[in-house]
This record gives sequence, C-alpha cells and structure tokens, in this order.
Amino acid sequence: MARRPLPRILSTGSAQIARSRELARTAADSATDVLHPLITISRGLRRLASAGRRRWAETPKDKRGPLLFLVASVVLVVAFVPYGPLLAVVALMAAAAWQGRDRTPPAPEGPDEAQTARLGSLYEALVPYFSTAEDPTPLYAHGGDWEKAFPAYDFDESGRVARLRVRYPAYFPDGEAESRARVEQLLSAKAGRGREYLFAWDEEGNELTVDVLAPLPTDLAAQRFVTAPGETVLGFTDPSHTQRTLPLTHGEEQRDVPPVVWRTGIRSTEPHLLAVGQPGTGTSTLLRSIALQALRYGDVLIVDGGGTGEYACLTGRDGVLGVEVGLAGALTGLEWAAQETERRLIAANRARQEGHPPPEDTKRPLWILLDRPTAFTHLAAADGQKDPQTYLHTPLRHGRAAAVTVVVTEQFDALDGLGDAVRQHTRARVVLGPASPHQLAAVLGAPPHTTPVDHMPPGRGYARLGTGPVHRLQVPATPDPYDDATSDADRQAVLDLLPPRSAPPLDDDTVSVETVSLEKA
Repeated sequence: MARRPLPRILSTGSAQIARSRELARTAADSATDVLHPLITISRGLRRLASAGRRRWAETPKDKRGPLLFLVASVVLVVAFVPYGPLLAVVALMAAAAWQGRDRTPPAPEGPDEAQTARLGSLYEALVPYFSTAEDPTPLYAHGGDWEKAFPAYDFDESGRVARLRVRYPAYFPDGEAESRARVEQLLSAKAGRGREYLFAWDEEGNELTVDVLAPLPTDLAAQRFVTAPGETVLGFTDPSHTQRTLPLTHGEEQRDVPPVVWRTGIRSTEPHLLAVGQPGTGTSTLLRSIALQALRYGDVLIVDGGGTGEYACLTGRDGVLGVEVGLAGALTGLEWAAQETERRLIAANRARQEGHPPPEDTKRPLWILLDRPTAFTHLAAADGQKDPQTYLHTPLRHGRAAAVTVVVTEQFDALDGLGDAVRQHTRARVVLGPASPHQLAAVLGAPPHTTPVDHMPPGRGYARLGTGPVHRLQVPATPDPYDDATSDADRQAVLDLLPPRSAPPLDDDTVSVETVSLEKA
C-alpha cells in the first residue's frame, strides 16, 4: 500500500528568510576574515594609484617630460638588477599594505568621564544597602572602587545605562522581597526614570543583572491570529519570555511577534479571566479583542455595566447571543447562562452514563463577557433585586466541564464589589495601565520582574496565567469602529473581523438577549 505523504505546514517563510540572512551574514564575515590581507593590499593599491594621479595632475606640463624620463630610468635599472623585479613587487606590496591599513581610531577602552561619574553615583547609592560595619573587607564602601562591584556595563546613545551587572555580598538578604524591591527602586531611579528595567537575581552567584527593556509595539491592529481552537491571544510580550511567535500583518509588511496565549477548554487550568485597569487603559479593547476571537468557534454573551455602548458593533451578529446594557437584561442573560451551564452538565453526564459521547450542543464554547459588573450590583441593591453576580457561581465553578468561559473586567476602585466566586475562580489575570507594585501584586498574585512606569499607552500592562510568570503585555488595537476618534485603518481592521448580522439591532436603549438565539442555544 502506497504511503501517503504527510501534510506540509504552511508558513509565511519569515523564519526561513531570517535563517538565510543569518547564514549569509556568517558566510560574509568568514570570507572577510580569510580575505582580509587581500582586501588590505587592494585598498592600498587603490590609494597609491589615487596619489599617483594627484601627483601627475599637480605636476606642471613643462616638467612632465623629465619626470617620465626619470621614472623610465628607474624601471630600467630595476629590471637589470638581479632580483630587481621581485624586490620591486615586494616593496610595492609592502607600501600597499601600509597604505591600506585600517586608519579608524580605536574605540576608547572603558567609560568616559560622564559614564564614570554615573557609575560612581550608582555605586555610592548602593553602599547603604550592600555594606555593613562588621564586614572586614567590604565590597561597597564610601569612596571605594566601583569597578569590582560592576564587572559589566553598557550605555545607550544618550549616555544612560542600558545594561548593568552588579555584584553584592553574600550576606545581603536577596531572598526577601522587600530587600529586593528597595534595591530595584533605587537602581530604576538612579539609572534613569521613564524606562522599564528587568531585574534578574542570581542568588547562587550573588549577582544582579539589570537590563533596559525596549518598549512593546503599539501599532499592531486586530486581525485573525494563527491559533488553534481554545487559544486566545491576549496580547504581545517580550521575545525572551516565550518561545512562540505569531505571523502578523502590519500594512504591507509581515513580522513575527511573541504572543501571550490564554488556553481555555476542558484541559485548561485557567478557564476564566479577570482584567483590571483604570478608565482609558484598554480593558474594553481587551474585551472586544477576546470577543472577536471567541466568535470564530463559539457563542458570546456580553454584559456591559459601563453603559457606554462600546459593544454596539457586536449587536445582532452571528454568534452574539446578546449585548446587555441594562439591569433587567443583565439579570435575564446571566440567569440563562447559569441554567445553560447546568443543562450542559446534566446532558453530558447522562451521555457518559449511557456510554455515548457528549452532545454537540454541549461542546460548543460559550463565552460570558462582563464589563464592570459591579455597576449592576449597586443598581440591584437600590431596586431590591438580586445581585447579577450570584448567577456567575455555576459558570465559574463548573464552566470548564461545560465549555463555558467567563471574562470579567473591572476598575481598581470597584474591586471590593466583586463576589468571592469571581476572585477565586479567575486564575488568569491582566492588569492594564499604571499601577503601584502593591496593586500589581494584589491582582496578579506576584510582583512583576520589571519596574512599572507612570505613563503607559492604552492596552499596555501585565498578564499572569495561573501560577506562571508575569509577562509584559500589549493588547492589539481593537477600538470601537463606531468611535469617531478611531483611525480608518483600525476601524476597518475591526469591521473585517465582525461576523455578518443575523438580526437587526433593537431600537431601544437596552439591548436585550435575543429570545430566538437563546431558545435555539
């Protein structure tokens, strides 16, 4: 039986192009090293020829004849002298090698005066943290030698520190978070504010490496990402924090960018997500980006507690069960979501007991997206109605087995209004916008290894999936296409991702869950 060929994985070819460029660059460097003497002699011959032409051009016409006679006489004498031509060629090659030498002045070794002063200032600032009176031979002392404490350092074009390796004594309590935080805060202030620094502590070697991180790209628009079902791209991060890249289209160019991928489904350990930020930091943009990706494989129910209409573009679209902006609609939609979760669990359990696979309608992903649900909590308390968050207990506790995913976005000043179920079962966390280290640690469960800056672009923040590391995050630009302040390119990118309309939007202010869609689901 003939063996069928394996399917080939389609790719953009960017990885092969980058690999080919690297091989070509390596081959060119090797050829340059081998042919360096020949290149030097050729450069010297060219310089000698240029000098000869200039000499001939500067010679007056009445003296060019005697000069030619003198040159011809020298050539004739050299030709008749034993070994004359060989010695002449050797002398010519030596002169060419001397003239063709690299005359670029060597780079100055060590830092200049300004850099030395900056390193000395850093050293003096670290003395109170890395020294003690009982140390007989202190590595850090006022007026001491900073070269022993800073074995490696780099500076950028502006003269500020770009990379620094710091040695510290073994008795420094580098295992305590507070001690580390004090040193990191000092270095970030002395090395230059307004930048993000990555601190890598080597507790075994008693060394601290400080790197200045390049800003994440903010010009990446929403598009169809190359992901599998159950994978959601929250944004993009540093290349050193992930081994995966996604091919993205930026205008007419293509680039590979490392993503932060959140996996949901039955085997996910972080089935639900909580995003926190201040107004204008991009939480609504993140929710729109998640909704557009979720509509490729499942159904979406949106509850907008902000009431700003930022999700009106999704109203009536295929797969959108409802966009609720009122208390009555939120109660109805979330109550149905809880009942739908119970129905899926019962149907799947009954099918397993009978030895059959789960029904298809229980395997289609259902996404419940809530923007500022605490706003409905206050309205419900004022009207004497039930808190809509109580209907989230069942989807949050049993949603993974029923293919139900809950995403909640809230502001820092309203975190106390979130229910215990939301806090306990949202193991994937995102923080957008400026936040203090205490706020980051409270939401993410661990402080980031970088220093947060005071000014961040929209959609910029941190993400942590479960107990994993804290990643820097930049959410792809997914604005409201009905916003007049949106650029035409970003607006068109979002409109291209929207599914077709299955029903016209309602005319009243409160957009309710479509009865037909709910009964069908």
